[in-house]
Amino acid sequence: MNEIFSVKDQVVVITGGTGVLGRCIGEYLATQGAKVVLMGRRKDEGDEIVAGITAKGGEAMFLVTDVMDQKVVEDNCREILAKYGRVDALLNAAGGNMSGAVIAPDQTFFDLKTEAFQKVLDLNLTGTVIPTQVFLRPMVEAGRGSIVNFSSMAAFRPMTRVCGYAAAKAGISNFTAFMANEVATKFTSAIRVNAIAPGFFITNQNRALLTNPDGSLTQRGADVIRQTPFKRFGEPEELCGTIQYLISDASAFVTGTVAVVDGGFNSFAM
Repeated sequence: MNEIFSVKDQVVVITGGTGVLGRCIGEYLATQGAKVVLMGRRKDEGDEIVAGITAKGGEAMFLVTDVMDQKVVEDNCREILAKYGRVDALLNAAGGNMSGAVIAPDQTFFDLKTEAFQKVLDLNLTGTVIPTQVFLRPMVEAGRGSIVNFSSMAAFRPMTRVCGYAAAKAGISNFTAFMANEVATKFTSAIRVNAIAPGFFITNQNRALLTNPDGSLTQRGADVIRQTPFKRFGEPEELCGTIQYLISDASAFVTGTVAVVDGGFNSFAM
């Protein structure tokens, strides 16, 4: 049997592991035989996810973390290495937005709160840089590994409102390309750095932005669907195949890329 897509026995670390997307990906990879380490801030939810995975015969653990605190992430890494001895893949799925870094339709750029803008940059961009720096080290020592960052449609297109989030995600795409070169030329080509750019998926953070309480579309949600050739939002499990590809040997000659999973949104034209 061809095992090129296999992730069996890989130790996969997922930041933002209690989010809708991180959780779904973690649960899926566990069904494929990966040893999944979910990291996030909500312990009760993390423990619940792990219990569900183990009940189905998978292997997982949850660690409370703060992706903007290097010492905390280093402590997480030590705990993972103590249990498994290695880290095969890192998925930087932590991120988010906040109201002050968003410019509402009835606001202008002068209403942007620079403190909130900085916090969103830190959470999304610095919150990707710190785990990358920490978990790259055991990969370098082992001589192999894969890192997948989470970019966004907002990195490609100048969307209204999401000023801070878009700037951070554009930075992640650039950081991904930078790290791909940095790692391959200074350490080994057996460590790859890529990113995934999800299209529009309903999550806890964007639900109220895209849908009304009755489930109908907001104007922004309708605009998204109008510009998506598939004419629907994505389902979280539709990211799993691309993630598996990027952390498996199937993508052994792939680095520095941003894999778009968007139902055609980024290719839409009038």
